[in-house]
Amino acid sequence: MASRQLDEKTVTGLVAEAAAAPSMHNAQPWRFRYLTSEHALLLCADPDRAMPRSDPDNRALHIGCGAALFNLRVAAAHTGLVSETRLLPEPQDPLLLAVVHLTEDAGRPQGQGLARLYPAIRRRHTSRHPFAEKDIPEDVRATLQDAAEREGAVLLFPGPWHAETVLDLIHDAESRDTLDPDASEDLVRWTRLGPEADTAVDGVPEYAFGPRKRDGKAPVRDFAGRRRVADRGTTVFEHTPHLALLSTRGDGPADWLRAGQALERVLLEATLADLATSLTSHALEDRALRLLTRDPAWGVGQVQMVLRLGYGPRGPATPRRPVRDILDLA
Repeated sequence: MASRQLDEKTVTGLVAEAAAAPSMHNAQPWRFRYLTSEHALLLCADPDRAMPRSDPDNRALHIGCGAALFNLRVAAAHTGLVSETRLLPEPQDPLLLAVVHLTEDAGRPQGQGLARLYPAIRRRHTSRHPFAEKDIPEDVRATLQDAAEREGAVLLFPGPWHAETVLDLIHDAESRDTLDPDASEDLVRWTRLGPEADTAVDGVPEYAFGPRKRDGKAPVRDFAGRRRVADRGTTVFEHTPHLALLSTRGDGPADWLRAGQALERVLLEATLADLATSLTSHALEDRALRLLTRDPAWGVGQVQMVLRLGYGPRGPATPRRPVRDILDLA
């Protein structure tokens, strides 16, 4: 398959779309390097954006980078390119997470299927607002499950008993954080309050916190904590939230990268289906709680993310770092 010399504008555009991916606390823990002679983009972890308190194993960091990798694949397909990806290509370099070779698209069905998701990249936003008490159709659920499976993961919609268990575990995680004065260290570092929110290029700005929860069971992390944030208001969230658990069979760096790609594929499909989405990793940040999120009857794999899905406001766009800060051209 013929290779095509990519100009700087094309490479910059691809990386900009990749960087629209979600990441824990919007830390954007990625860097890219384009090797002109090899027609390849390298995806690297940015250790300065790791969260040693909340994510000591860098599991969430890898998931965020995996989501960015999937966006890159979608953007490449939209541009008329095929992306051939190798995960963790250099074992001696743990910060090098993936290499993506870009070649001409000869009409591969895979590339065409990815390109279909492109409009959802910029429409997808994390929503910390209430969703309607409305069921998600079975065909939509099946589409989301197929999306996860295509990336080597499993998406499970827990039944009522299991969902209540997951909600209890999230509440338990919130209670543990309240008792631990150091637990909010990463959250404080990555939230942007006051004038800083208007100029931030990363983190979660106060305008994206959403209202405080007065009632309801929706798992929505309060990024304000005990800090005062003006004009948020309080409201009732859904009492029967629609949860989905994203799992992989293994639980190492490659599995986390696959989980991130599967997560973003699910989120983009959900966006095209007019679903609003939010993520919670609160109960997954404690290993003891994380093990309990798995369905004891189904009992396969490792839960990597809890998704909340529904019909409601999409939420505002959150800031992104300029591409010049995350891309090196060589």
